[in-house]
Amino acid sequence: MYAQSVPVSRSITTTILDYVTLMKPRIISLLLITAYCAMVVAAGHLPSLRLTVLTMLGLTLSSGGAHAVNMWYDRDIDQIMRRTKMRPVAQGRVPAVHSLIFGIILQAISFVGLGLLVNWTTALCSLGGFLFYVFIYTIWLKRRTPQNIVIGGAAGAFPPLVGWAAVTGNVGLPAILMFLIIFLWTPPHFWALALYKQDDYRNAGIPMMPVVRGERVTKTQSMIYAWLLLAASIGLYFTGTVSGIYLIIAIVLGVTFIGYHVYLLQEHEPEIKWAKKTFKFSLLYMMGIFFAMIVALPHH
Repeated sequence: MYAQSVPVSRSITTTILDYVTLMKPRIISLLLITAYCAMVVAAGHLPSLRLTVLTMLGLTLSSGGAHAVNMWYDRDIDQIMRRTKMRPVAQGRVPAVHSLIFGIILQAISFVGLGLLVNWTTALCSLGGFLFYVFIYTIWLKRRTPQNIVIGGAAGAFPPLVGWAAVTGNVGLPAILMFLIIFLWTPPHFWALALYKQDDYRNAGIPMMPVVRGERVTKTQSMIYAWLLLAASIGLYFTGTVSGIYLIIAIVLGVTFIGYHVYLLQEHEPEIKWAKKTFKFSLLYMMGIFFAMIVALPHH
């Protein structure tokens, strides 16, 4: 009996880790940062610990639920792509239907919890992100159009709406501009990745922009989004919710991102050095722009 207890306990731990993996915790961490920064800007100071914990927990469950449903739906292409073939459902470690049920349960708990303990506007914003990611991006767009990331990127832009609504009970203009910043950031962020992973997408039959339209069109459109992103980030300053320090940081980050695209445009296949550098900087950009919002709160 004793000899059997070790593998059993290990399998429970492994199973728990697999279910955590279904939620894509690394992606959630970035979503939580943007939501929390929106909460701080909305409040004009650090929000209460209770409100912060409840909002972050609700958003974690909602986002994790969406990701679990995504792994259920995408299990066929996840098995083909190098980047995703080790995922729990693709590997058969978690039955596909369990991933689907797990995702729906997480979202249900999130919606009720946020509605009763925070407010219903927050619950609806979080539900909106879940529905957009599952139905608009994963099921409708991802396998059908090279604009999948452009339109689908809106799913990842919901967290600032969640954070803002948690504090104010509504969705204000600053929150919409934060939404727009993430929305416009997503294509250059994801296309940079797709440029050096395009064989993966081609093999899986996903019509990512570099696969369908080629590297030149992808890089040119990416540059356009980088300029629009700069404009949207500057726009937030004029709402009066952030100070001049934010404006300086936003311009420096935005112009640097455009600079990366200048080098990216000059790079040609099979060279992928600047595609990788642009992708990595895009992550620094997103963290930097949102942290700039909270270090640059205006003094009242």
